[in-house]
Amino acid sequence: MNKAVKITVEILLALVAVGLVVLIVRSVSKPVEFKDEQQRRESVAIQRLKDIRTLQVAFKGVTGHYTPSVDSLIQFYNDGKMEIVMQIGSHDDSLAVANTAAIKKKNRKITNEQLFEMYNNGMKDLVFSISTKIDVKDTLFKSRTDFIPDSLAFIPFSGGQKVEMESIVKTVSGVQVPLFEARMPYVALLNGMDHQLIVNLNADREKSNKYVGLQVGSISMPNNNAGNWE
Repeated sequence: MNKAVKITVEILLALVAVGLVVLIVRSVSKPVEFKDEQQRRESVAIQRLKDIRTLQVAFKGVTGHYTPSVDSLIQFYNDGKMEIVMQIGSHDDSLAVANTAAIKKKNRKITNEQLFEMYNNGMKDLVFSISTKIDVKDTLFKSRTDFIPDSLAFIPFSGGQKVEMESIVKTVSGVQVPLFEARMPYVALLNGMDHQLIVNLNADREKSNKYVGLQVGSISMPNNNAGNWE
């Protein structure tokens, strides 16, 4: 073998070795990068499912049942009202407690609404609670600058695929129990990521009898509206 051929062979072997190293590094780093991106996307999706759960609980508090429609939840947030109990004064304020007791003794038919009117007119030494209705959007997520109600309908990173949601009333131990579940399958949530790694992830979930994605609530059995990430 002449010198030129020998040099060529050595260069080719070096290139092959470099290529093998690159393939090994990529084979190791690809699952790690996939996991990092999966966790990033899941954190966004989990927050969205938590927001859906919060609205579902509030919706049920007003209507007595859950809704199968995310659009109904969005409308409830934008236009709905919910009843809250306001506590006026403190039971630790002995002067206010005594003053309220004296007023009620003098007028045993006085209502909390009338007490509230007196409170608004300047009599602050009162202790009572009163129910009132306020706009949902003035109560829920009020401190969340990142909350966008219209986004609740969509699975993040999916290219516009809708959140899957169902609600039923199930008889459990002879009692009618409203239930709901909202789902984001991995095939949508991990859209655009490595196909084979998604297939492997789904297979592992199915093998463990777990939902292949993120889910909150359950229409199979009451679970206190827990998420499958909790």
